[in-house]
Amino acid sequence: MNPDDRPAISRGFRLQWEPAQSAHVLLYPEGMVKLNRSAGEILSRCSGAQTFEQIVADLEQTFARPGLGDEVGHFLAHASQQGWIEVRK
Repeated sequence: MNPDDRPAISRGFRLQWEPAQSAHVLLYPEGMVKLNRSAGEILSRCSGAQTFEQIVADLEQTFARPGLGDEVGHFLAHASQQGWIEVRK
């Protein structure tokens, strides 16, 4: 993932908080993926408006944990392979 890439939830998927599950879930026509807290926090920032660099900076500030770039990048690469996100240049 390049610093200026803008990840966004792919068409056909919807991210939402599910109180019954106490977790974010990713809904799609064939089913649902229950996300762990980290995945939910990352994907909730993937609107296509923020760059990868901005998302990482926001997460680092929110959780007072520097050096999250590699972890976030690995997760977003996985999310892209699954078709959950699209990367806008």
